[in-house]
Amino acid sequence: MKIAVGCDHIVTDIKNKAVTYLRGKGHEVIDCGTYDVVRTHYPIFGRKVAVAVVKGEADLGVCICGTGVGINMAAEKIKGIRGALVADVQTAVYAREELNANVIGVGGRVVGEGSIEYILDAFIAAKYKPTAENQALIQKIDQLIGENDAIENDAIFDEIQKKWDEGFYHD
Repeated sequence: MKIAVGCDHIVTDIKNKAVTYLRGKGHEVIDCGTYDVVRTHYPIFGRKVAVAVVKGEADLGVCICGTGVGINMAAEKIKGIRGALVADVQTAVYAREELNANVIGVGGRVVGEGSIEYILDAFIAAKYKPTAENQALIQKIDQLIGENDAIENDAIFDEIQKKWDEGFYHD
């Protein structure tokens, strides 16, 4: 399976361990970054994961930041993403089986590395159960997404990234 993984700077070490773990399990991993601990922001990398999934470059996505909340919210802004914030195996399985989640957000600072591995295994192994009720719920959720998803705008963060690269930080 192809899995896109992205993170912010505060959990790069945890993302790297997750990437190594997934590759060790035989999965092809698209490492969307970040790749070091230089200050950055999770929306960039949540979007990269989401775009890889929506474009079919990856089957599933995993977003990791301190709590998993922000990066998951960023990924969910891309039309076609069904993201779930996950902190345990049961939630990962439910998200995949019942709501056909294709991206999970995990809190690298609040969920231990061993638990993240269990969550990844459970999420990947779970299969969507397309019941009429599940499909109706997903359709209702998908109707909440606007048409202005900006998937074609790969330069959406270029101006902000340029300011960061030049030493400015305006958040």
